[in-house]
Amino acid sequence: MAQKVALVAFNGEPMCFVHVLLNALDMQARGYEVKVVIEGSATHTANALAEPSAQFHKVYQQVKELGLIDCVCKACSAQMKVLSGIEAQGLPLCGEMVGHPSLARYLEAGYTIITF
Repeated sequence: MAQKVALVAFNGEPMCFVHVLLNALDMQARGYEVKVVIEGSATHTANALAEPSAQFHKVYQQVKELGLIDCVCKACSAQMKVLSGIEAQGLPLCGEMVGHPSLARYLEAGYTIITF
C-alpha cells in the first residue's frame, strides 16, 4: 500500500507554493498517493499560476494534469476574490467545514498532513 500524504498550501507566497507543487510531483513519482489541498492566500496564487505567462505555470499545469489537486477552499477563494477563476479552471471546491475543507477527513482516510 502506498504512503498517503495530503500537502496543504496555506501560504500564497509563490516560492512557498511552488514547493508544494514540487513535493507533490516528487512524491507522486515515488509512488506516494498525494493530494494537494489549497487554502488561505494560496487560493490567489493558484488562480495567478493558471496564466500561461506566470513564472511557475508549467509546474502548476503538470500538477493539475496529474489530478493531484484534490480540493480548493471555497470560503478562501471567495474571500480572496478568485472563486470564479478557480471554478473556470475546473478545480474541485470544498467547504464541508464552515466553508473550508475538513482536514479531519484526510486523517480519517489515513493521510499524513503536511502544511506549507
